[in-house]
Amino acid sequence: MLPNLTPDIDLADRLFGSLRDATHDGVGITREAYGPGEAAAHRIVREAADAAGLETRTDPAGNLLMTLPGSDRTAKRVVLGSHLDSVKSGGNYDGAAGVLAGLAAVAGMKRAGFVPGRDITVVAVRAEEAGAWFPVSYPGSRAALGLVKPAELGIKRMDSGRSLAEHMREEGFDPAWVEAGGTTFTPADTAAFLELHIEQGPVLDTEGVPVGIVTGIPGSRRLRAARVVGETNHSGATPRKYRRDAAIALAELAHRIDDRWAVLEAQGHALVCTFCVLATTAEAGFTRIAGEAEFQLDVRSVNPRSVDAVMETLYEIIPDIEARRGVRFELGAETGSRAAPMDAGIQAALARAADALGIRHRAMASGGGHDAAAFVQAGIPAGMIFVRNQNGSHNPHEAMRMDDFAAACAVVTRWAAEMAQ
Repeated sequence: MLPNLTPDIDLADRLFGSLRDATHDGVGITREAYGPGEAAAHRIVREAADAAGLETRTDPAGNLLMTLPGSDRTAKRVVLGSHLDSVKSGGNYDGAAGVLAGLAAVAGMKRAGFVPGRDITVVAVRAEEAGAWFPVSYPGSRAALGLVKPAELGIKRMDSGRSLAEHMREEGFDPAWVEAGGTTFTPADTAAFLELHIEQGPVLDTEGVPVGIVTGIPGSRRLRAARVVGETNHSGATPRKYRRDAAIALAELAHRIDDRWAVLEAQGHALVCTFCVLATTAEAGFTRIAGEAEFQLDVRSVNPRSVDAVMETLYEIIPDIEARRGVRFELGAETGSRAAPMDAGIQAALARAADALGIRHRAMASGGGHDAAAFVQAGIPAGMIFVRNQNGSHNPHEAMRMDDFAAACAVVTRWAAEMAQ
């Protein structure tokens, strides 16, 4: 039988305030990956972990580990956590909620005198929001798992123009260790990874459910630097049949892809399709036909076949639009990620914990990518729990309520204590 363990929500609440005060940029929260904002957040959290009596260390990639020792130090550990970086002018809860939930859980155990049977480690990973800073997925957690390719260390941060390796080195870390395939977590020493995160969409809030148990993280196929090349000409003097209008060609592509999405959704496919950028270039102006337009496309689903169906449509549509409108599409390199199903046993155990605590929950797929996907890729069983959150994510108006956070933390604490017995 487990003792009556309660997470230390007061500690988490204080830390949310400290993180906000230290990294508010006047509009929202900015904790740039491998930069001063993220570093400040790591210092705040490490000081709190030290004060709580946890074992703390930072691995050579900059990931912060905070451990409540178990009675058997040789047993595979249980890992809780998330990230502390943010998008530019984002919210205070995305990522940080998962780290502070882990701290609240182990601080509550320590306060109760509970000694787990195995180590429970809380990790604050670096650079999960890499898409906002570096065009690469999960470099911090993937570095800890030995999954970063040497070439990825040369990828440039989009605001500074300096490489991932340079930023790591500047923050006092060791990109050579990453390049050599060093590992912090492996299937041989880690039993499971659990990540708490705010829900980034409206489902839980709309349905009045405080907690979501995640079934899987979507894979994606993405075009980050695609364009349409037509011909610039006078808007008043060029009849329609002589136009090579890049803007209209791109608008047609977007409309036809959206129509295909609707058909696939009606057929039961669960996916999202987003033209993140859809714009004419700087040369465009009043009285001119756009000679060039650019776009970014992001297609995601837990089911790879759904993503492929959209991209197949894209490649079928483009030759027709090119022939009729006299334009040329240049799609550039395609990037993407694999879907990551969450461990069925962890999902079931989280549901049992929530039921035992009388906390309403529902199963749901994640819409966004998360570090848990990297753990799955490395062969470590992983799970995720979502907290109801108002006003979405990646914006200054994130509004997670502390009572919902407390409910989710209670589930995390019970699950972790059971896993660590």
